[in-house]
Amino acid sequence: MKKSILSIFSVIAIMVAVVALMASCSNKRADLGDKSVLVPVDTSGLAAFQAWKAKEIQTAAIASMNKPAKTYAARTSTKAKAGNTQSGSMSTSTEYPAKAKPKGWSKAAKGAAIGAGGGAVIGAVINKRNRAVGAAIGGVAGGVIGYGVGRQMDKKDGRY
Repeated sequence: MKKSILSIFSVIAIMVAVVALMASCSNKRADLGDKSVLVPVDTSGLAAFQAWKAKEIQTAAIASMNKPAKTYAARTSTKAKAGNTQSGSMSTSTEYPAKAKPKGWSKAAKGAAIGAGGGAVIGAVINKRNRAVGAAIGGVAGGVIGYGVGRQMDKKDGRY
């Protein structure tokens, strides 16, 4: 009786860990016949901002092409001999590329995965009587802690 309760508890704990890991990867699926198509959700208006920024960069590039380049002449002092003068020109232009959306796993997802794996190993080592229960509890605890740490790192980096 006691072993069956513990095995049910360990299965539930593993399911909770899997659900927590899946929740940390917040990709939304399209409601289409093909379930493999991922549709990004633009909640902050990023697409509109990027379109506006691209238009501004294009406008600035066209405007800079129409302006004559600034030239700077460098001359020697008036005490120098005649015919010993120097002149030159200098022009610079700098273009900044638009920021790309970060790809790959977020630090929260990585933290949850690493924490769950490490917690499962440590939990199995600590609980010598029933390693499955120890692994399940350690995996859930490690996943939650790893997700929290990774989420804070993502916030600091500006991902969220």
